[in-house]
Amino acid sequence: MRIAGWSFGKSEARLAVLPAIAIAGCAIWLMLPQASDAEGRSTATATEVTRVTQDTSRNDDTAGTQATLSSPAPTDANPAAVPLDVAPPETVEAARSPLDGLKIISQSWRRGGLGSKALVTFTLRNANDYAVKDIEIACTFIRRDGSHLTDRRRLIPDTVNMKSRKRYAGMLVGFVNVNANKAKCSLVTASRI
Repeated sequence: MRIAGWSFGKSEARLAVLPAIAIAGCAIWLMLPQASDAEGRSTATATEVTRVTQDTSRNDDTAGTQATLSSPAPTDANPAAVPLDVAPPETVEAARSPLDGLKIISQSWRRGGLGSKALVTFTLRNANDYAVKDIEIACTFIRRDGSHLTDRRRLIPDTVNMKSRKRYAGMLVGFVNVNANKAKCSLVTASRI
């Protein structure tokens, strides 16, 4: 066996190299950066930023731009300094979530794959005035006595048209505990088209 120009003629030498390669691989894997839940989230949301003003109180000719978070507007502010395209927070209308008009109207489940896989059948109804896609469901599995066993999530990369229904039969949600007796699925997220 040749590794990087080195030759190992005996089988004992070959077996000694395998654990060293495995340990080096594990060490490299542990050193890789992991994704954080905080990635992609900003600290200040759009509703917290209430106004943007220009600071004209300085004596020199340079005027800096200052963003103020959740503070009341000054009474002697120059009206020309405040941009007209920034709307006050009370006039901003809350956007409706695609989940408001999306609903699971019937559901059932059965086992598959020698009893270890959960196959869910359900019907989605979209009462929104727009189509939705990338629907994520979360299914909770419980025992006969009502105690919680397992949670599984599944992303459905499909589109449900506006004012329509769509049936999904035998969709694999994931592996499930063999003691699971009941399942309850609910909607988690959806994207508007």
